[in-house]
Amino acid sequence: MTARTFSPARRGVLLAAGAVALVAGAGSAWWFRRPDSAAPAESAGLWALQSERPDGGTLPMAGFRGRPLLVNFWAPWCPPCVEELPMIDAFFGQHGANGWQVVGLAVDKPAAVQKFLGKTPVSFPVGILGLAGLSVVKELGNTAGGLPFTLVLDAAGHVVERKIGQITPVDLQRWATQIRVS
Repeated sequence: MTARTFSPARRGVLLAAGAVALVAGAGSAWWFRRPDSAAPAESAGLWALQSERPDGGTLPMAGFRGRPLLVNFWAPWCPPCVEELPMIDAFFGQHGANGWQVVGLAVDKPAAVQKFLGKTPVSFPVGILGLAGLSVVKELGNTAGGLPFTLVLDAAGHVVERKIGQITPVDLQRWATQIRVS
């Protein structure tokens, strides 16, 4: 096998193109990771969400920026979702005072969510996305659209964990210790 040789002019063009790509990539990474940046691209759709609250009013996700956040997409008709809600509520009770935030986003009709929460209340904020919530879940990296789906975001708004399926106490403990509370 012989080595391919490039003319000095072509080599210069290739090196310049590589340098431009390197600088552009580094600049882009800095731009999206700087502390005062707008929403990271991976979670921009989440921060733009405004959902109906079961008790009336709206729940703007933008209000949760600035501190670690666990977002759980669930539905009353989803057995693993229902099973993990008390564990998520306990996590919120234990870590909320330390700066953690928890939001549940229900993927069902408002009447069904209200009825469920009337029997099984939680202490963290809940928003209702309706069945359109499945498209939100897909946009956030769960291409199958399965539930439950949990996102963990750091204080800067970056997604640091995506979990499709039921969470465990080990997951919650790991997130609580790995994510720094500002």
